[in-house]
Amino acid sequence: MLDQIKGLHHVTSMARDARQNNDFFTHKLGLRRVKKTVNFDAPDVYHLYYGDGAGTPGSVMTYFPFPNIGKGRPGVGEVGTTVYSVPENTLAYWEKRFTDEGVNNVAREESFGEKRLAFAGPDGDGFALVEDKADGRAPWVKGGIAADEAIRGFHSVSLRLKDGGATEELLKFMGYEEVDKSGDIRRLAVKNGNGADFVDIEALPTAPFADLGAGSVHHVAFAVENRAKQLEVRKALMDTGYGVTPVIDRDYFWAIYFRTPGGVLFEVATNEPGFDKDEDTAHLGEALKLPTQHQHLRPYLEQHLQKLEG
Repeated sequence: MLDQIKGLHHVTSMARDARQNNDFFTHKLGLRRVKKTVNFDAPDVYHLYYGDGAGTPGSVMTYFPFPNIGKGRPGVGEVGTTVYSVPENTLAYWEKRFTDEGVNNVAREESFGEKRLAFAGPDGDGFALVEDKADGRAPWVKGGIAADEAIRGFHSVSLRLKDGGATEELLKFMGYEEVDKSGDIRRLAVKNGNGADFVDIEALPTAPFADLGAGSVHHVAFAVENRAKQLEVRKALMDTGYGVTPVIDRDYFWAIYFRTPGGVLFEVATNEPGFDKDEDTAHLGEALKLPTQHQHLRPYLEQHLQKLEG
């Protein structure tokens, strides 16, 4: 069993409209846009990152907003719900805020003994807030939401799978252990994590497979401290039979990818070098940052990419 993985690193999803996406996360959720860059493989499309003040691993939601993308179809083989942590006794605040801001599909829930507030993103993305009084992570407080109510970071992701057995075994190999069960949902947690410590597995044997599109999660990333730890994880996964990509430089972290038995794309990403690699921490996410190979496209991109507030 591995011990290098320290919880979630980021979650990457698909969107249709960059301006709407930016407004939802920076205004409605009060998160900080910590990086404004472009898709490595499609540089005419933004890659937007939202998180806490520093873009700490375990807090970062990222998006590829493709202007002409079709809507995703929910199903199995994907992350169904991305869950954020908020302080105890704040769901009433968030419920009112979401009502005032026109957020869709807001509903009170309870799961694993935790009070939750489910809601949808602008493309129908599945989200929830969960009250966690033990979460001591510092929030971003300049997004219009006071520290007493602000989002702390990720709490968990929920995987929807035809059969959760093989993916559960994979997660246990990655250092997770089963800590609870609620109906057909199994909860796994990593010890000594970064606060974004939980993965829930929901088995839906009769559900159709998901189709990727706007509102879909593209992949979920797990955090390791550095490149040496990442190489240890890569070797262990390959020795177990997984087809893992070579290490890819994503400017703000190094990444490896592999497909899980249930169909979900997993990434293992380093905590280094971080989002202050090319911007002062006080000005994260303000300027358009481009990968070296796309710097020659700057005049075109600055003219044609949607202008974003902030």
